[in-house]
Amino acid sequence: MRIESLQPGEIFVFGSNAGGAHGAGAAAMAVERFGAIWGQGDGLQGQSYGIDTMSGFEQMRDGVTRFLRFAESHPELRFLVTEVGCGIAGYTPEQVAPLFEGAPANVVLPERFIRD
Repeated sequence: MRIESLQPGEIFVFGSNAGGAHGAGAAAMAVERFGAIWGQGDGLQGQSYGIDTMSGFEQMRDGVTRFLRFAESHPELRFLVTEVGCGIAGYTPEQVAPLFEGAPANVVLPERFIRD
């Protein structure tokens, strides 16, 4: 599913880098359409939420953990997660999907992150 627009209360979750250089892929879309802030690599930014996927797997894992805590503390929001880490960062859905296990109900995962 390609996310082209958001409803009120929906948040676009994208992979970023520590420096917040949102120049390509979902990060560029986050800037263009959903309020991401150039220079902010992590956290809530307008109607988007960045997770650093470019500083190593452990950093990405920690970022996903922070994101899941944030999502759990904001049940009024619906988080639409892109395939974070599976583009320029070079990870596979099989590597990244387990990081999202136990996600709260308001987190919508990409199809390739959902295991049968």
